[in-house]
Amino acid sequence: MTVTLERTTPAASPAAAPPRPARLALTPKTTLAGQLDGAWWPRSRDLAAELPALVAALAEPWGRITRVTVNPTRWPVVPTKVPVAGHTLHVGWFTEQDPDKLILLSYTVGRWDLLVIPPQTAPTAAARLMAAATVPGSVLTARALIAAETVIGRRPDLQNREDAWESEGGARISDIGSLARLPVGPLSAGAWW
Repeated sequence: MTVTLERTTPAASPAAAPPRPARLALTPKTTLAGQLDGAWWPRSRDLAAELPALVAALAEPWGRITRVTVNPTRWPVVPTKVPVAGHTLHVGWFTEQDPDKLILLSYTVGRWDLLVIPPQTAPTAAARLMAAATVPGSVLTARALIAAETVIGRRPDLQNREDAWESEGGARISDIGSLARLPVGPLSAGAWW
C-alpha cells in the first residue's frame, strides 16, 4: 500500500483586524489632585484582551505601565500577567479596592486611578461618566460616580437637562415668556409669595 502526502502551503490567514483604540478620557494636567485621573470604558470584561490597548494608549502621556490592580468582583477572570508591547504587565487584585476603579502603576512615574465604566453602558451615560471623572480636583470616587449614574439612569421621566433643572426647582419660563414666579418663602412679617 502506498500513501501519498501532498505538501501544501499553509493557507494565508486573514489579516487580523487591528486592535481598536481604548475608549479613554484623562483629567487635564493641573495642580488640583482629585480622586480619579480619568475614566476607561472597556468593550468587554476580558482583562487580557482589553489591557494591551489601554496600556498602549497611556504610553505617551504616562510612560510604561508595569502593574495594574482591580477588584475581582467586576472581572470574571483576572490573569496574573498580560503581555503588552515589549513587556509584561503584572495584574493584581484586591477585594478592598473600589470595584469600579482600576489602579495603574509605573516604577518611574507613579500611580493613576481610573474609573472603569461598565462595558454595557449606553454611550450617553458613558459620556457623562467620562466627563465627571475628568474634573480636576473632584472629590467624587468611582463608586459615587457609578451610583449617581445609576440613579440618573432610573429616571426615564427626565428626558433632557431642562427637565432635570425644572424637576429640581429651577426657574422655568412661563407660557407668556417671563420667568414664572414660584413661592420662595416669606417676604415680610408673615406674608408669603
